[in-house]
Amino acid sequence: MTDNIVWQQHHTNRAQRAELFGHRSGVIWFTGLSGSGKSTVANALEQALAARGFHTYLLDGDNVRHGLCADLGFSAEDRTENLRRVGAVSGLMVDAGLLVLSAFISPYRSQRALVRSLVPEQSFLEVYIATPLAVCEQRDVKGLYQKARKGEISHFTGISDPYEAPENPDLVIDTSSTELSDSIEQLLQLLAERGWIKAADRTAV
Repeated sequence: MTDNIVWQQHHTNRAQRAELFGHRSGVIWFTGLSGSGKSTVANALEQALAARGFHTYLLDGDNVRHGLCADLGFSAEDRTENLRRVGAVSGLMVDAGLLVLSAFISPYRSQRALVRSLVPEQSFLEVYIATPLAVCEQRDVKGLYQKARKGEISHFTGISDPYEAPENPDLVIDTSSTELSDSIEQLLQLLAERGWIKAADRTAV
């Protein structure tokens, strides 16, 4: 970092945006194996929040690789850089007053800790989509597990690379045993309990 770069302080701040939008901003980070249901749950939560008038943005693992991270591969270093960029963007969106939903495998605890460090304190919720590997393989909508089992994809999380489950997640959801509507209810309750949204807004539509 050069000494010639100085952070520019803006006159409109995060607290003012929270007052304007009627809710706190923060990152809801969905982590879990491929096929666990991260994107499905994140999409449904965003719909529920939007229906209640909240300002949101959804960052998805596949989508950011079409632009923001199009130059990155899938080595350990590139995957960490992928998440660093997502974390930096998430931090900017939090400052902008948004509820940011991020759905990424993010297999290593150190990667998720890095993302947490890039957003303001008390503005990061870790949601572990703890769907069993066997169920994820049965779904396999992209055919990735079959390719990984055949050795056609290297460094595939859950097969040839490890997944480090969160030690103290804010919420655990197993989509093989929890209905989507129940998952969303649990998430809205969590947001209300943490003061990100008002309790009355949890059930209002």
